[in-house]
Amino acid sequence: MTSRDLVDKYTYRVEWSEEDNTHVAHCLEFPSLMAHGATAGVALNEIENVVQESIKWMEEDNEVIPEPLGLKHFNGNLTLRIPRAVHRELAIRSAEEGVSMNKYILARI
Repeated sequence: MTSRDLVDKYTYRVEWSEEDNTHVAHCLEFPSLMAHGATAGVALNEIENVVQESIKWMEEDNEVIPEPLGLKHFNGNLTLRIPRAVHRELAIRSAEEGVSMNKYILARI
């Protein structure tokens, strides 16, 4: 897959920044990168350019290129480490509601 193909598969967010009076674009797979633009479209185009250049530099340095979130396969299992007191509270609350802890947590997410 070429760097341009990857750039098109990454996950982008564009938000209005009242503080900066501009649109700010981010790429979730590259959290340290951002770009600005007078419009959302310009900001998106700018972050795509920044990501493409970053991939080129990473390839030159033999760094691992992040996999696009959209191409990752998720199995639906999530393992969490939580404090014992929180675990106990979740067990109590789920029992009170008569559901499994898994169903209780899913309802709260």
